[in-house]
Amino acid sequence: MLSHDPDLSQGQLLTGHAPRVDVSCADGTTGFLFTSGWAKMAASRGGHVVASSSRSKEAGGDGSWFVTLALGVSLLKCLLIETYHSTDFEVHRNWLAITHSLPVSRWYYEATSEWTLDYPPFFAWFEYALSHAAHYFDSEMLKVENFNYASQATVLFQRFSVIVTDVFFIYATKQCCSCVADRKEQRSVLDNPAFVLAGLLLWNFGLLIVDHIHFQYNGFLSGFMLLSIARLFQERYIESAFLFSVLLNFKHIYLYVAPAYGIYFLRSYCFTASNSDGSLRWRSFSFRRFISLALIVSAVFAVSFAPFVYMFWWRTNRETNSLQTANNDYSCRRHSHVPAIQRTASQSSCATLPTCSKELWGQIPQVLSRLFPFKRGLCHAYWAPNFWALYNAADKVLSIMGARLQLLSPDSVRAGSMTGGLVQEFEHSVLPSVTPMATLLCTGLSILSIPTPNHSSAQPSVLCLWFRPRGPRGFLRCLILCALGSFMFGWHVHEKAILLAILPLSLLAVSSARDASLFLLLATTGHYSLFPLLFTAQELPIKILLMAIFTVFSVSFLRTMFRRRGPLLGWLETLYLCGLVPLGAFCEIIYPLTPWQQALPFIPLLLTSVYCALGIGYAWIGLYVTQFAELKPAKKKTS
Repeated sequence: MLSHDPDLSQGQLLTGHAPRVDVSCADGTTGFLFTSGWAKMAASRGGHVVASSSRSKEAGGDGSWFVTLALGVSLLKCLLIETYHSTDFEVHRNWLAITHSLPVSRWYYEATSEWTLDYPPFFAWFEYALSHAAHYFDSEMLKVENFNYASQATVLFQRFSVIVTDVFFIYATKQCCSCVADRKEQRSVLDNPAFVLAGLLLWNFGLLIVDHIHFQYNGFLSGFMLLSIARLFQERYIESAFLFSVLLNFKHIYLYVAPAYGIYFLRSYCFTASNSDGSLRWRSFSFRRFISLALIVSAVFAVSFAPFVYMFWWRTNRETNSLQTANNDYSCRRHSHVPAIQRTASQSSCATLPTCSKELWGQIPQVLSRLFPFKRGLCHAYWAPNFWALYNAADKVLSIMGARLQLLSPDSVRAGSMTGGLVQEFEHSVLPSVTPMATLLCTGLSILSIPTPNHSSAQPSVLCLWFRPRGPRGFLRCLILCALGSFMFGWHVHEKAILLAILPLSLLAVSSARDASLFLLLATTGHYSLFPLLFTAQELPIKILLMAIFTVFSVSFLRTMFRRRGPLLGWLETLYLCGLVPLGAFCEIIYPLTPWQQALPFIPLLLTSVYCALGIGYAWIGLYVTQFAELKPAKKKTS
């Protein structure tokens, strides 16, 4: 065994760019490692160490397969240009218009369209930069009043803006692949973990339909997260912190995984050593490293938000000076006959203006009110497949049963309150209604825990990164658990947020059989839950074909990588995934042909949310169980 993690016996380890050695142990396992301690451990177990400096070998062959995968998926994206696009297309067109035609001080106040700017400042500047290129395609798209404007030139520009910015995602994927070691027993490039990882990331079904059909920029943003993870594995912590800070100022949904970053940086970077039992050595704290991290994070947020403070001060001072000048002129004319001393006092009195308490923070409250709109309700119009979908469904069933059994009056049952397809606040009929604070508490409890005094029975959580750090691999697992915890219990979660967990889990999927099985379950279920995003008939064959291709690729190549470990999925997991087929046939083909479609149009969405919530919840619990198993001390072998 090469690691504390029992699933690493396949010999695939996530490593960095530091000097490596090819470690081969007596039990036949092998892997690339970059610390001498691992080599000593392998030698002590009867293995041998062979130096390796070939970067091309680590990537598998000459790396031409990566270029092929990247070009292939880019061509596929071009073929999807003429497909359906959602209201998010108009959202981003409106943001182009706002940032191009209005001064910065009005960006977060503009409300001509219902699609107001509600992303952090860096994304607003990103749209501002795109708008200057958009001007050469069709200047009409840059007018705020041109609602739902979608000329051919506009479609081409916005589609290609996603494709071009995905180059950053491709680069980040390449960096992640360089952090994955070869397997000594691999037979061809198709058996190479880096190749499989590149396929899982570049050809991710969710990114393809969400970005290049539905229309968003998740690939570009995910590139920051993946590159940040890669830099962390390469022990380039300052770069990792910088990239993640930039990401937070592009899209604030990544705040959910910030605890994993914060605790890992503090424990594994600011503290430079641990005791022999793994506990923290307090005297090893490095103020220089802590200050470096604090400065880089603070600088990024200052660059992002400081302009909105400065603009308010500048505007207020300008208005004050203008009013003061006007008052002075008026006072001089009015009191020209008054002695100089009295005239000066009068002018001073006229120039005194009331001070607004908001001046201290400028436009920051307005920006934050756009970023965190808590009046949108617990769930989106289409319930994300999480705990609250099950909660809403249970409330709906209980209310119907209560009305049928005459336990509830018909007036107390709010018909259609949760299933009307509207984004709004609503009250539950039977179960207690959920508040934003309740979801915040549940989310916090799902990623935090209270360890025992000896920390030996600490539950899997971000606190494990503090009490029992397990290196970058432990950080990655914690990040995924944070993403899933926020998805399961967050307020007004979108179904697309499942990609925050699927993408980083791809890295673990090529390192252990258990993680591979959880990835197959989570990715297949999570990707199917995105089907309702594409509801037009012409996109039905496209989404079925793309998902089938990705799923077959994932199952085939991961099963080949871990063929010595037996089936990746148990019979219950396989049965559950097979159930997606009849569910899809009923929701996509059969139900629209029934008369119930007009009276109860929300039924397919409800069934999809509830069924997928069960699978995602199972995968979330499975990840916790896997983490808990890794925390158990390894049993010593007895001869």
